Amino acid sequence: MSSTEGAPRGVIPAHLLKGQKALVTGANSGIGKATAIGLGRAGADVVVNYVAGAEEAEKVVAEIASFGVRAAAYEADVSQEDQVVAMMDRMVQEFGTIDILVANAGLQRDAPFEEMTLAQWQKVLDVNLTGQFLCAREATKEFLRRGVVPEVSRAAGKIICMSSVHQVIPWAGHANYASSKGGIHMLMTTLAQELAPKKIRVNAIAPGAIKTPINQSAWETAEAREDLLRLIPYERIGDPEDIAYAAVALASDLLDYVVGTTLFVDGGMTLYPGFATGG
Repeated sequence: MSSTEGAPRGVIPAHLLKGQKALVTGANSGIGKATAIGLGRAGADVVVNYVAGAEEAEKVVAEIASFGVRAAAYEADVSQEDQVVAMMDRMVQEFGTIDILVANAGLQRDAPFEEMTLAQWQKVLDVNLTGQFLCAREATKEFLRRGVVPEVSRAAGKIICMSSVHQVIPWAGHANYASSKGGIHMLMTTLAQELAPKKIRVNAIAPGAIKTPINQSAWETAEAREDLLRLIPYERIGDPEDIAYAAVALASDLLDYVVGTTLFVDGGMTLYPGFATGG
């Protein structure tokens, strides 16, 4: 363990997002779970979206509700237009509106390129990229309908796209995943350019190596952990809470002038540490 792992962290101010309504997709585990909990701790009412694992989603809801805010779990497949539309309609009916969207839902279907099936390619693009498009589109409709409410936020709405360091780092054996994340980058910047005049802030978070169930094999053994740390100049593997802190900050008025930016939360992985000794 590096000297920074396990070190004390700051406390998220409970008033930072008070009165705001947030939707986090894929929020019953991993990064989505930590982000939903972080937003709730900051005072937001939170909808926890999931596509499977209702019991885990309800546990997340219970933890968020313990902060004295509202929370609910909504089942919806973000790659299905009718389900996304229904989810957003339900949120507006039950919570009144939406102020924050964290488009986090994502998955991997890895294979060597010559063996990758069309189904593997399409599933990842459908969930990771089309899912963000659908959720952002529906949230934007509500942001525009409602407009800015100054006592709630300086922005009409905030969209945070969950990307990855692999929007810039190629990843052999993961052509579908890396392509989806590269697409998210261009989707985010294009939306930011188009929607900024309407006082909608669009940004992205690009996690590096984070301890989540999806990549457990990369850090659960001492050998795997040592190999992974060679790629991280800061010499620690990230926790889901690292992403939650970034999402809370981006969703708040503290970063109201941040528009169209990808925040890399990666311990320096995108610094290409293999070149530190001259390449």
